[in-house]
Amino acid sequence: MTDVTNLTISSIIDGYKTKQFSVTEIVKAYLERIQKFDKEINSFITLDDKNALEKAKKLDNSEATSPLHGVPYGIKDMFLTKGIRTTAASRLLENYIPSYSSTATDRLDHEGAISLGKLNHDAWAHGSSGENSDFGNTKNPWNKDYVPGGSSSGSAAAIASSFATFATGTDTGGSIRLPASFTNTVGLKPTYGLVPRYGVISMASSLDSIGHFTKTVEDSARILEITQGADGYDATIRQSPDEKPSYLTSIKKGIKGLKIGIPKEFTASGLSPNVKKIFDESLKTLEELGAIFEEVSLPHTEYGIATYYIIQPSEVSSNLARYDGVRFGHDRSYFGKEAKRRIMLGTYTLSSGYYDAYYKKAMQVRTLVKKDFDDAFGKVDVLVSPVSPTPPWKFGEKANNPLEMYLSDALTVTINLAGVPGLSVPDGFTQDLLPVGIQFIGPHFSENMLFQTGYAFEQETRFFEHNPTL
Repeated sequence: MTDVTNLTISSIIDGYKTKQFSVTEIVKAYLERIQKFDKEINSFITLDDKNALEKAKKLDNSEATSPLHGVPYGIKDMFLTKGIRTTAASRLLENYIPSYSSTATDRLDHEGAISLGKLNHDAWAHGSSGENSDFGNTKNPWNKDYVPGGSSSGSAAAIASSFATFATGTDTGGSIRLPASFTNTVGLKPTYGLVPRYGVISMASSLDSIGHFTKTVEDSARILEITQGADGYDATIRQSPDEKPSYLTSIKKGIKGLKIGIPKEFTASGLSPNVKKIFDESLKTLEELGAIFEEVSLPHTEYGIATYYIIQPSEVSSNLARYDGVRFGHDRSYFGKEAKRRIMLGTYTLSSGYYDAYYKKAMQVRTLVKKDFDDAFGKVDVLVSPVSPTPPWKFGEKANNPLEMYLSDALTVTINLAGVPGLSVPDGFTQDLLPVGIQFIGPHFSENMLFQTGYAFEQETRFFEHNPTL
């Protein structure tokens, strides 16, 4: 069996070109690894092994010219996949078979990528821990007593476990960056509107960003080159000033002279000692690489969680109204506790007499949050901060305290409110060998700069070379 523990996209493509292995051999190796280890991790809801092997055999008879020729990947189960069950990790949709696929997965498949199946997550993408799935908890491969982060728990765990080379995800308030941080993987939340949302089950439409997980920053850049850009279906797409830019051409330029801002509101208090120690060491690394630091202020950060948890449930209540059991799926009694909580909260804030007091006011604060970022980027090129105030926590530790769970998103939600991109990169480990991530945040459409920064840091620290023992 081919050792897939450290395979990246580029190493797989190089292996095909040099005849080191065939597509079928690679796909079989990944499927065997999933079948051997995923019973404990529970990262997949639906394994699409038959279709994966059929596509592998076809690609073995063609030249490896596509950028993702024969590269195995996983799909968060919020993405529609034609003919393949799509559940949103909820029993309400447990038997739903879509008649079309999302733009993102269509583009990946067209470029030769091979889907191995659909990945677990918090039901309807509601959660920060992966504990809200109707198909069982996804475990953190680094320590199975700990959460892998959410909502894209299965995607992060699958990449950390080497069940695939990359996986799709959605980030509404940190749902890619947080699990990436908790699993020692790379997670990208692109600029809002850079990657089409068409064919992805909506959670909160003005916040949802379509991103992905990889082992390395370079692989993340490769995927975004394919998924980005207008598709004619998503009216919120705001094309980058450079139409379809190549992120790989500038990724190795280094960061000498780059102005990096440290938001004082993100680092002044609230960080666990473990996270603060690791983050401070990272700043020294960035300084050695030639970065120039400046403290900046994002004064409305303190209102971020409150603002987010008014806007997001409001949009959730609207989006989930379509699931009435008439057109598809079961009836609304199949909604879980977290979905019901957000529906009720959102319906309340949108109702007559409360709309102006809550939702309208939250949208006004959102404008101020966006202005904070605009002002900061007038002074610096990139912002840097931890992804989470704490390392991963044990299962059940926050499950019965929704407010404490929501506070785990304190360093991620304002990025979604502002619509700017964020890149989570492995940043080291606690004394208990639990992963911690660092996030680089940039202005709209600055993914090139984020990849450049993340790559320089990654190559210096090389935490991506560490893998869990399953």
